[in-house]
Amino acid sequence: MIVAGFGFRAEATVASLASAFARAGGRAELLATAADKAETELFRRFAAARPIAAVAPEAIRAQQTRTYSLASYAARGTGSLAEAAALAAAGEGARLISARVISEDGRATCALAEGGRA
Repeated sequence: MIVAGFGFRAEATVASLASAFARAGGRAELLATAADKAETELFRRFAAARPIAAVAPEAIRAQQTRTYSLASYAARGTGSLAEAAALAAAGEGARLISARVISEDGRATCALAEGGRA
């Protein structure tokens, strides 16, 4: 299973999320982000009919990320929310297949992980 993990600023748009997703490869069976972000109207509009995984803060902090953002670490306790969400949602033994990429407008990030989550 391929999981797309997302991080995004409050001023992000659906186009921001779509841009980050496309830059990461544009394919996933599951979309994931922090639990609070998963509840936003923006993320739900972007997801449309695709399934969403709302990842708990402790699961995000437990992941080792390939990239590091000071802002992400200060806000979420992880180097990359996108990478951490993708890895956590993909399950035990997951691996990144696309490290964090940034949308054209700089307001969203996306990373892809592959794992065995059913």
